[in-house]
Amino acid sequence: MAIEYLGLSSIHGPLVVLEGVQGAAYDEIVEMTVDGKEKKLGKIVEIYNDKAIIQVFESTENMALRNTRTRLTGRPMEVEVSVDMLGRTFNGIGQHIDGLGPIRGEKKLDVNGKPLNPVAREYPRNYIHTGISAIDGLTTLIRGQKLPIFSGNGLPHDQLAAQIVEQASLGGGEDNFGIVFAAMGVKYDVADFFRRTFEESGAADHVTMFVNLANDPVIERLITPKLALTVAEYLAFEKSMHILVILTDMTSFAEAMREVSSSKGEIPSRKGYPGYLYSELAAIYERAGIVEGIDGSVTQIPILTMPNDDITHPIPDLTGYITEGQIVLDRTLQGQSVYPPVSVLPSLSRLMKDGIGEGYTRKDHQDVANQLFSCYAKVGDARALASVIGEDELSPIDKQYLIFGKAFEEQFIGQDPHENRSITDTLNLGWKLLGLLPRTELDRIDTKILDEYYHPAQTEGEADES
Repeated sequence: MAIEYLGLSSIHGPLVVLEGVQGAAYDEIVEMTVDGKEKKLGKIVEIYNDKAIIQVFESTENMALRNTRTRLTGRPMEVEVSVDMLGRTFNGIGQHIDGLGPIRGEKKLDVNGKPLNPVAREYPRNYIHTGISAIDGLTTLIRGQKLPIFSGNGLPHDQLAAQIVEQASLGGGEDNFGIVFAAMGVKYDVADFFRRTFEESGAADHVTMFVNLANDPVIERLITPKLALTVAEYLAFEKSMHILVILTDMTSFAEAMREVSSSKGEIPSRKGYPGYLYSELAAIYERAGIVEGIDGSVTQIPILTMPNDDITHPIPDLTGYITEGQIVLDRTLQGQSVYPPVSVLPSLSRLMKDGIGEGYTRKDHQDVANQLFSCYAKVGDARALASVIGEDELSPIDKQYLIFGKAFEEQFIGQDPHENRSITDTLNLGWKLLGLLPRTELDRIDTKILDEYYHPAQTEGEADES
């Protein structure tokens, strides 16, 4: 039988203290009633003898020491899950906000999830098509992978996330594909942008959306990604779907963690973040993967904004240790009106090599990617030399690299926000750009593949003659 406690001992921001508690457990959910009518949820975050410290998910507004009744539920935070959640929109704690009524869940699941047994994991194979050349061609997203996007304030990561949701599909063309989208600490206009974009593109039918607004209680931000991943795991491992989870913005999640940690009086670590930041991020990121014997997968694209564009900041730094690569957005390319402004050289996908090539994409994919990386690195050298001695003094081959670099940024990296390129279009475009360089410069490609695909670009004189 549930016990109800009258009154509180103290209130400190989002935290309340309840004394005289018996049988309470860490992470247990409590139901609080204010003035006999207003309902709030909370979670026990610390226990000292008979004293429980509770995080209130909604704000502690209107709560006082004598007007609150608290009931222990004896269970952790749970969410009702169902395939009917696809096409629906929920707030940061799983309550529907789309006016379509409550979900009749098939079962209730603990949002904290269970860690996947490493032995039961299956190695990620097959790619997920995004229609974006800089991702599909050079940093390919593999099913079951976690591939974050490192962005900065003012860069178009929201637009890029929306485009991925619109265009993402399984490389093999199967239809058992869905997306779980979780937005944390976003402004109302950004949330509205996502809603409108998904609806107008027709993608909303296979998207489950969780939205935590900037003016929502900070505590909710800590539960939103866990809710999203719980739904994703249910759809993937119990309904055999391939689910892509997009989490934006993980920096808001970490900031919320820092704020709550500070209010609890914990000793801060780097940049004021709690010492358990790494383990909390890992608990989220490691919920991606494929389970052996189950025809389903959870793939993650966490998006995080780097404070002051600092890639060594604790959030991107720790994220890089846990995940399998990163896609980095560049402010210089953004200034040149290149969209998406993906900085190719620091971006990588560590699982790419095992999900591309013959049988997956095309046999020349790895060679094309290697050669484009190599040639674009030489573009940087040529530009650095030109800034010292002037472009007119460069050797003919260095001038060709400058031409290649400009075309590569404008045509391969850059594309229209609504352009959905097939993997064949992306690879053919890569060969077209490599044709701007002499064959002798293409030293990362097998000779047989060069013979089959390489065609030197025609000069203006040759074009006129033909």
